Amino acid sequence: MTPLFGRRREATTPPEPGVAGRRVGESATPAGVEAESRTAPGAQPARWVVVVPVKPSAHGKSRLDVPGVARKDLARAIALDTLEAATACDVVAQVVVVTDDATLAREAARIPALRFVPEGDAGGLDAAVAVGVAAIDPDGRMPRAALLGDLPSLRPDDLGEALRAAASLPRAVVPDAEGTGSTLVTAGAGVVWTSSFGEGSFARHVTLGCTALEIPDASTLRRDVDTAAQLEAARALGLGPRTAALLAGGLSRRHPHA
Repeated sequence: MTPLFGRRREATTPPEPGVAGRRVGESATPAGVEAESRTAPGAQPARWVVVVPVKPSAHGKSRLDVPGVARKDLARAIALDTLEAATACDVVAQVVVVTDDATLAREAARIPALRFVPEGDAGGLDAAVAVGVAAIDPDGRMPRAALLGDLPSLRPDDLGEALRAAASLPRAVVPDAEGTGSTLVTAGAGVVWTSSFGEGSFARHVTLGCTALEIPDASTLRRDVDTAAQLEAARALGLGPRTAALLAGGLSRRHPHA
C-alpha cells in the first residue's frame, strides 16, 4: 500500500472544483502517521499534523490593499508560500489544507505532503480547523497544530523551533507580532483539540490552557499579514517566492520604465 504521508514528491492530481479532499472520508489515523508520532527516548522528535485553514481567495484578505496587485491573487500567493514552508519543516508529517478554493488546490499540486479537505458548511477559522483535525486524526493520536495561512515570510526552521518547544506541553500558542493574535496553536497527542482564533485570540488561547511559547519577535512565524503595512514588515524578513514575484510584477506594472 502506498503511504499517504512523508515527503514524497511525485505529482498528484489536484481536486476538481469543490475541492474534493484526498481520501477525505477516512475516519482513522493512518498507521504510518501514527507510528511517526511515537518516539523512543533519544530518537527523533515526534512529527506533527499541521492544519491550515484558507478562505477562498475571492473572500479573503479584505483589508489587504496593494496597488497594482489583485487582492485574490495576493491572498492565494501568500497561502501557497505558507503551505510550502510548512511542508518543508522537518518535524511536520502532514499538512492538511481546509479550503473550498479549487484554484488554490490546483496551484498547490507541486507542493509535497499536502492533503485537502473541503471546508463545507464550517463557519469561521475554528470550525474549519476542527474539520481538518477530525478528517486526519479524530482520536487525537498525534500532536496537532493549527497554523494561519497568511505567513508569507514563514521559514521552515522557525516553525520547527516552535513545534519542538510545544512538544512537551499539552497545549501551546505563538502570539503574532502585535502580541494580541495567534499564529500557531498546538495540542499534544491525547489532548482534546480546541482553538479560539480571531481578534484578541492570544488571551483566549492562554485562558484555554495554552502555554505561550517564547518565540523571538523577529521570527517569521509571528508575522502574519492582514494589511499593507504588515506586508511591508513581512517583506523586510524576506517573502516567499510567489508573493515576492507577484509584488515585483505589480511594481513593474505601476512603473514600467523603472
